[in-house]
Amino acid sequence: MADAMGNSFLIVVLPLYIASNGVGGENFGLSVSFITGLVLGLFGLISSFAQPLVGRLSDKAGKRKLFAVGGLLLFSIANASYTYADTYLSIILVRSAQGLAAALTITSSVALVSEVSVEENRGNNMGIYNTLRLVGFGAGPLLSGLLLENGPYKLPFFGKTDGFNTTFIIASLGAVISMLLVALFVHDQNTEKSNEPIIFRILSKDKSHWLDPIFALGLATFVMSFGFSILSPIETETNQRLTQGAFMFSLEFSAMIGALAIFQPLIGKASDKYGRRIFIFIGLLCLIPFTFFQGLATQPWHLILFRALQGISAAMVFSPALALAGDLAEKGQTGSRLAVVTMAFGLGISLGAFVSGYTIRFGYIAPFIIGAVMAALGSLIVYTQVPKRNPQKNQN
Repeated sequence: MADAMGNSFLIVVLPLYIASNGVGGENFGLSVSFITGLVLGLFGLISSFAQPLVGRLSDKAGKRKLFAVGGLLLFSIANASYTYADTYLSIILVRSAQGLAAALTITSSVALVSEVSVEENRGNNMGIYNTLRLVGFGAGPLLSGLLLENGPYKLPFFGKTDGFNTTFIIASLGAVISMLLVALFVHDQNTEKSNEPIIFRILSKDKSHWLDPIFALGLATFVMSFGFSILSPIETETNQRLTQGAFMFSLEFSAMIGALAIFQPLIGKASDKYGRRIFIFIGLLCLIPFTFFQGLATQPWHLILFRALQGISAAMVFSPALALAGDLAEKGQTGSRLAVVTMAFGLGISLGAFVSGYTIRFGYIAPFIIGAVMAALGSLIVYTQVPKRNPQKNQN
């Protein structure tokens, strides 16, 4: 929850901060809007590409807690560093450090959740973990927006501080508190150290499937998260189409996150009892119409409804996919194997926003058609390439 909140806390703040009079310096011939997009996108890109390497290092060290604490410590330092970042280059460097911190935190915490679980409760535990991340992601923008609007403040030890620096300081303190909680209450699971080379398979060792099942689960997660970010880049077009304002758009955007947060633990627990693949497959099938129909919405309530249904469908994919990847991961390889799925999630978010922002020129419905087609391909991949696995009977 801490790293999700730390990221989303700054989604609202950073564009305004970069455009403020407090930031300047060499812009390398780039527009402020392009630099803003670069800064926001760097977090996901660096985090996603670093996750397999960090997962492998945590496998080799056999110490997940060390990586989680280290990531939260780096988060706290990076968040606080924004108070001194007054050039475009320094903001880019700090944002890059945040991306690395997220890679350290996400891979180690997901691996720990998997390792403290057994197959009978891994789906439920992954659902709780992902729900808390979503709570952080949803709460961050609300809190930071309130802080910005009501500044400046007089803080202990800092004196009078404007709204920008206040958000950076609070984001940093949140990471410090989380770091202390992990240090005090989280324990490693005597993870067996691995000296094997990093495992990133695309093709399956099993002749009955073409793709490695964890890679296939990564593709399913990529497709799901791609649909998450279709709406954000086309906020202006959506508001014009539905004759609405920013508040209604925020409700539409939040409908999916709220549904996802509520249903993930429930579906994760159900996948412990009834199996993982059936939920992943049905979830991807449901994403096809629910993504497509968003492009046909003519009233705000249409979009709220389909976004909520998209959230429920995504919940059927994400927690069971992480749990199944944990079920299938080789002993001593949990970190690097689960990193395939978490990396795919971040890449899907980044690519979805880019594709949506580009393809809107071909018509409002174009990004949603692409999202629906990708969901169809994802369901086909899961049906043909992911093995059946009944956690209760431990069968493939």
